[in-house]
Amino acid sequence: MDFERVDMDELPAEELEKYARQGELVFKLNHTMPMTPEYDEILKELFGDNLGENSRVMAPISGAALDKLVIGDNVFINSNCLAMARGGITIEDDVMLAANVQLLSNNHDEYSRNVLLCKPIHIKKGAWIGAGATILPGVTIGEYAIVGASAVVTKDVGDYEVVAGVPARVMKTLDKNKF
Repeated sequence: MDFERVDMDELPAEELEKYARQGELVFKLNHTMPMTPEYDEILKELFGDNLGENSRVMAPISGAALDKLVIGDNVFINSNCLAMARGGITIEDDVMLAANVQLLSNNHDEYSRNVLLCKPIHIKKGAWIGAGATILPGVTIGEYAIVGASAVVTKDVGDYEVVAGVPARVMKTLDKNKF
């Protein structure tokens, strides 16, 4: 899969304004009492239609291009999630992300640091991402897969696979009949 190249020096003014507003909303969310109507209103403004029903994003959150983050129904994202979403991040229904998870759909060009190299991240239904795990650009996490705490995922994880380590490797495969 090829990277999409985005030159940050060439972003149109309206896109820069949109991302400035997102930064303001992230700051406001991170300083608002969770589980209140005000918190929910900020979440709705920040994610719009990209936030599924009965999903919860706990502050603080950080990231960029959060309009390219799509969150399904019944998703729980714990605190300190970093979502670098320039390449696109899709989180399907019933996914759980523990605290301090990093979703990195973009990286910088080695020679031209203002150029981002972007590949989408896809986390499929029912996956569970452990605390402190890092998912790198272009990775798909399969249905009901588990990513162990502090794992660095550099390649796709199959359905029902359990991965751990740096770089992450398959430890076992879950019995799909138990779900």
